[in-house]
Parts: sequence; C-alpha cells; structure tokens
Amino acid sequence: LVFILTACALFSKTWIEVSGASARDVAKQLRDAQMVMKGHRDAAIIHVLNRYIPTAAAFGGMCIGALTVVADFLGAIGTGTGILLSVTIIYQFYEAFQKEQLEGTEAFGF
Repeated sequence: LVFILTACALFSKTWIEVSGASARDVAKQLRDAQMVMKGHRDAAIIHVLNRYIPTAAAFGGMCIGALTVVADFLGAIGTGTGILLSVTIIYQFYEAFQKEQLEGTEAFGF
C-alpha cells in the first residue's frame, strides 16, 4: 500500500515537469495571458506556485493510487486501474464533444 501511494505521488510530481504543468510553465502561461497575482512581483510567482503545484500533484497521485488499491481490495468489477482508465477515457470524450458543440455553434453565430 505504501509502495503504491509513494510511486503514484512520485510519478505525479515527475509528470508535471514533463507535461508542461510545472510552476515555471504555469507562471509563463499566466504572464502570456497578462494575468498577475495581487501583491506579488513577476519573479515571485514561480516561488508561490512552487508551494502549491508539486504538493497538489503528489496528493492527487496518492488519491488516485488509493482509489485503485481500494477498488482492487473491494473486488470492484474489473480492476481499480481499469475503472480509472475507463472514467478518464469517457471524460475525455465528453470534453471533446463539448468542444465540438461549442465550435459548431460559433460557426453559425448562435
């Protein structure tokens, strides 16, 4: 159990660096969108985001790992990983459908 939770947390923290969701990348995206954090200079935003993003990623990874382990222990239909994968795929289809609907209505001026 501890191994799974630790592995998921470490993978999540590694994934934010690889996927472009690190504090530096988010600060650049905010800067590009001309968004600022009240009371903070541009250079300090990275340090503020570094307080929250890695911790949130590790906690999220641990939650996903715990969900997988609990589903496996409770004998859910399929494995916990399979359930998580299915939900993720269905949600991605939902997001793509919503995006296409939005783009379709914009094309006709509705």
